[in-house]
Amino acid sequence: MSATLPMTAPASVLPTIAVDGLPFVASTVTQLADHIVSEALAGRGGWVVTPNVDILRRWRQEPEFRALVADANVFTADGRPIVWASQLQGTPLPSRLTGSDLFVQLMGRAHQAGLRMALMGGNEGTAEAAAARLVPQGAEATVRCLCPPFGFEQKPEEMARLERLLIDWQPQVVFIGLGSPKQEKLIARLRPLAPHAWFLGVGVSFSFVAGDVKRAPVWMQRSGLEWVHRLVQEPGRLARRYLVDGVPFALGLLWRASRAKKRVSR
Repeated sequence: MSATLPMTAPASVLPTIAVDGLPFVASTVTQLADHIVSEALAGRGGWVVTPNVDILRRWRQEPEFRALVADANVFTADGRPIVWASQLQGTPLPSRLTGSDLFVQLMGRAHQAGLRMALMGGNEGTAEAAAARLVPQGAEATVRCLCPPFGFEQKPEEMARLERLLIDWQPQVVFIGLGSPKQEKLIARLRPLAPHAWFLGVGVSFSFVAGDVKRAPVWMQRSGLEWVHRLVQEPGRLARRYLVDGVPFALGLLWRASRAKKRVSR
């Protein structure tokens, strides 16, 4: 029999780099996915937050949101300007690490490891479609999906369905496909029901994988223009977030980074 890691073994800690005061994990998508699988197999849970510029802005400017995610274990640089800022301040992050890319890699690795997963949220049917594409063989053995209706957080019967899934299934990895800060609020509420699970807020990732929402071309992702692609798709919902709040904050972020001293947190 292969040796198993004892439950009392100390959790491994990934290196971080502070950008604008927030400690971002200094790892690649593959390294983080492997870390989460290893920790989950050892019975240790956690919480991954994937800040883009909007989430970083909220973290800096809204005390309530900052307190909400204070217990998170890992923050990833989902926004390209965050990576640029790390380079400007002299402590470059290895790469951009998006929630969508992490979702894809972690689903496959967790399935191979036999970890139980839960996909919650997203548009109707997208969680199931995403799971079928990422783990087409035997997905039903490791994945459970639940997409509650709009406004579910105000409906006790819908919240009870989510809670019952966690209690009965006891997943080891939980993906929440909602917008921010709704997904962070739901994670904070649900974590006590599955303390040994990893929780990840992955936004619109279910729809990306399912094909309902088209992700920006790779060249736009690499050049920091993915937000333009998203804005064209949903101008009514995203115009204020990107143009009024996001662009000025991103410029301020780069200005602060250019004047920051080297700061590396490990």
